[in-house]
Amino acid sequence: METERIVKEQREWFAKGKTRSVRWRIGALQTLKRAILKYEDEIHEALKQDLGKSPVEGYMCETGMVLSELSWMIRNLRRLAGEKRVRTPLAQFHAKSFTSPEPYGVVLVMSPWNYPFMLSVEPAIGAIAAGNCVVIKPSAYAPATSHVVAKLMRECFASHFVAVVEGGRAENTSLLAQRFDFIFFTGSVRVGKLVMEQASKNLTPVCLELGGKSPCIVDRTANLRRAASRIVFGKYLNLGQTCVAPDYLFVQEDVKETLLAEIEKCIRRQFGKNPLDNPDYGKIVNEKHFKRLRGLMAGETVRIGGEMREETLQIAPTVLEGITPSSPIMKEEIFGPVLPVMTFHEISEVITYVNRHEKPLALYLFTNSRSTEKKVLNSCSFGGGCINDTIIHLATSAMGFGGVGNSGMGSYHGKASFDLFCHRRSIVKKYNWIDLPIRYQPYTRWKRALLRMFLR
Repeated sequence: METERIVKEQREWFAKGKTRSVRWRIGALQTLKRAILKYEDEIHEALKQDLGKSPVEGYMCETGMVLSELSWMIRNLRRLAGEKRVRTPLAQFHAKSFTSPEPYGVVLVMSPWNYPFMLSVEPAIGAIAAGNCVVIKPSAYAPATSHVVAKLMRECFASHFVAVVEGGRAENTSLLAQRFDFIFFTGSVRVGKLVMEQASKNLTPVCLELGGKSPCIVDRTANLRRAASRIVFGKYLNLGQTCVAPDYLFVQEDVKETLLAEIEKCIRRQFGKNPLDNPDYGKIVNEKHFKRLRGLMAGETVRIGGEMREETLQIAPTVLEGITPSSPIMKEEIFGPVLPVMTFHEISEVITYVNRHEKPLALYLFTNSRSTEKKVLNSCSFGGGCINDTIIHLATSAMGFGGVGNSGMGSYHGKASFDLFCHRRSIVKKYNWIDLPIRYQPYTRWKRALLRMFLR
């Protein structure tokens, strides 16, 4: 079996210890960066084929973010990989205490179709930086990008270090049947549960980057024009096929009409009068997802947009009103360019609603009220988010990105990526010139007294 052979070869090569060298890891990351720059146009063309992404959007949301992460990791890897001295308790005198990171070994990165380049390569950067061998499994729903990722990695690395396994469900099943030392998965909650179930058979640790229904909240104190512009950007980027896209809008009732009027203007300004004719406007990934979205919209009141072209798998930026918590579209993650709108009177209503449902991957709050900001942040649990903006919290190597509860576990980006893909050992180096007898039997009265003095 091909996947079994790849894992076996990687495990044997990892045992030789070459990836332990920090200098060697930096060289590998530099090689990858040069190759991405070389194949940048080919990557963007693949993204255009799979999702209709323009080169600008492809760079902003995929290749540019990967290159930024590579630059950060190359600059900081020596610091991250070093030993960290910690304080030694007096009871352990005389000794030196420190932590030391070690790679897990052979790790699996399973990526989704919505950001098929970034979500294949960016986790792999953390795995390589931490000193692991990596198997990357791109999504079969983005075949052009999958082929480019495979070509890129073959040119950069031998398969006993970094391998790409292309294919669909059969390959996924085969990979999950292997024993990996760590699994990184990005995708749906349903598949994430299956990945975790398979990983549990070998007690393999996992990072699950999932999704959920991420709320966007706008109160009456917000700058409505600015809020509209940023909501439209975050919601309709990649046609809403973004795990951290605002899934639904909660707006204070007395500013609803003003906000929706501003959103309509922003849609026209960003995408044109006829978004489906905009050459930079993308497409739904496949017919299955197109029909799912059309079903979610059926019977709902369209306030803005709603136009569709099945032959090109496109749905215009759409806003639905008259939505209630019991509406079908509020029962699952939308993952498309459709924004349902609900209203509230007091912020406590929104907090209650959010807390009654699964913890979202992201939460966005538009307000100029410090007390409202504090109340929401102190009351709601979510993976990450923004105040007065959307989605940009994930575009930095300075903070970890990840979910909580049903929206995932573990985080990555920058230092968090390095820490995610390694185990930090705690080590005490004891010196031999003195050996305090307090811990040895017989336990006399004076030893008990000293223990109580040291350990309290």
